[in-house]
Amino acid sequence: MNAVLQPAEARFEPMTAAWFEAVLRVENSAYAHPWSQGNFSDSLDAGYQAQVLAGGPEGASELLGYFVAMKGVDEVHLLNITVAPAHQRQGWARVMLDALALWSRGQGALWLWLEVRMSNERARAVYEQYGFRHVGSRRQYYPAANGQREDAVVMSLGLS
Repeated sequence: MNAVLQPAEARFEPMTAAWFEAVLRVENSAYAHPWSQGNFSDSLDAGYQAQVLAGGPEGASELLGYFVAMKGVDEVHLLNITVAPAHQRQGWARVMLDALALWSRGQGALWLWLEVRMSNERARAVYEQYGFRHVGSRRQYYPAANGQREDAVVMSLGLS
């Protein structure tokens, strides 16, 4: 199903192990160095905020995207946010960022933090349009092709 879904046809649900097959299918199609099932399972076991964005009628849900975030004392760190490739460029990243920011404010967070690959210009543009600012970098943070490593851009968003 590659239909363009409207926000009224989408809903957030807690990520559970029942979603892992669909999440891993999207993760593997979206990234050269995807998270493993263990990464997602560990995140749920740690109590991180993990939500899926599902579209279509209940019972026939299609995974539009998901995010995983870790709460700190006065901040939230976005660990993974992914829009299914078939649904990219339809505004779903912004919908998920809105939901994350709302949840984060409700948790008393003053800041949202994330890292993004230096080479991921499209994601960096989405974050910048949302209001995130480049505040630093982490050298050789991400695995890359041929055993190499890639720098990460550290970005933050004030929530106050």
